[in-house]
Amino acid sequence: MLFLHGGLSGPTLYDVIPETRYARTLDGFHIAYQTIGGGPTDVALLGPYFGNLEHDSKAPGAMEEIRAFTSLGRVIIFDGRGSGLSDSLRGTRLPTMEERIDDLRAVLDAVSSERVVLVSFADSGPLCCLFAATFPERTRALILNNARPRTAWAPDYPWGMTQEQFEAELEAAETRWGSREYATELHRDMMPGRPDDDELIEWLAASMRLSASPAAAAALLRMFYEMDVRDVLPAIHVPTLILAGDATAEEAAAIAHMIPGAEFWHLDTPAGLVMQDPQPFYDAIHRFVAQLGEEEADLDRVLQTVLFTDIVGSSEKVAALGDRAWRDLLERHHRFIRGVLARWRGREIDTAGDGFFAAFDGPARAVRCAKAIVDGVRSMGIEVRVGLHTGECEIADGKVAGITVVIGSRIASLAGPSEVWVSRTVRDLVTGSGLAFDDRGERELKGVPNTWQVYSVR
Repeated sequence: MLFLHGGLSGPTLYDVIPETRYARTLDGFHIAYQTIGGGPTDVALLGPYFGNLEHDSKAPGAMEEIRAFTSLGRVIIFDGRGSGLSDSLRGTRLPTMEERIDDLRAVLDAVSSERVVLVSFADSGPLCCLFAATFPERTRALILNNARPRTAWAPDYPWGMTQEQFEAELEAAETRWGSREYATELHRDMMPGRPDDDELIEWLAASMRLSASPAAAAALLRMFYEMDVRDVLPAIHVPTLILAGDATAEEAAAIAHMIPGAEFWHLDTPAGLVMQDPQPFYDAIHRFVAQLGEEEADLDRVLQTVLFTDIVGSSEKVAALGDRAWRDLLERHHRFIRGVLARWRGREIDTAGDGFFAAFDGPARAVRCAKAIVDGVRSMGIEVRVGLHTGECEIADGKVAGITVVIGSRIASLAGPSEVWVSRTVRDLVTGSGLAFDDRGERELKGVPNTWQVYSVR
């Protein structure tokens, strides 16, 4: 969790550190969390991925920050898997974005939180955007501060980090992680008005050492440098507030323009992280939450990853086997695919002839499911082609519709035998999952405007 180290005065909210409890994810990880305060509104504070709940509570100004948010309701904080007090991961592998979403869902379920205001700092922005787009029924509002949908510089994203800047950041994380020297540099970037706060610098250095290893920190930097969730932003249909000081106002305004109905509030502070003077930040969040009332999210449109399969050469196979043998083979094929869908938490939407149409709430699971299908049906003497796309879908009576469905179907038609093809959106969202792709160039999709960058799963 990121603390703003504000200047609120008065006694602390409580005399002891809140009790740390554990939620269990569907795949068996234990996620450390705390809740503080109470009230009708649940507020989840998500900061940098690496943290340590019990060390964070010792940060200078931590109690004041928590008190600022408990005036809104119950505050929920947690350590994601692989960080702090939660279960560790093997080696330097980082959790995928949907695994991080699973962590958040597990904590919300554990505390019986039906709908939550997500308050994002720094690198939790993509996670919060994906959660709000995928689960609008559980998101009362989304508040983003210094949250970037993309880290790398691009011609259409001039606020990003160049390759040279990234390499310098990577080297610093690998060689100086947890040192006082590195903590001092980070602190001066975040709070230029208080460059020599020794207490805070010592806390920050210890926080790095207690939260993650240098290798894990470097892996996190690589993952975020490759990530791009801009295609997800138009699928967010919950009340959204973008906050920024002078240093990041232009970028924040551009992000707000990508999210339907989002509000951008330019705070009167020069600090891009709004850490040196947090009071305008607190005041803005209170005003925004107070005006929410009973405003509802648009639950008919959600972010989904769609998957289409098709048996290659099915007509020839029918002719070779005969009708009865083909029906038996098709039944085995259907049973197998339904079992694989269940394993990877996919929902069967439709079955037409020998093809399947399924939907997932996470793209990495969808890609792994597709690979399992391709590999598994070979033992039946058949091959399938699979296509995937992630985007906004219309949901009605359990059915999934919209242009995302059309795009997914068209991408599937491009794939060859035993190939899995995906859109650029899917590739961008599974960064850090260990999946690898080959660029198949830009293609025209029948009935879909423009050309689309597509990839095959290696």
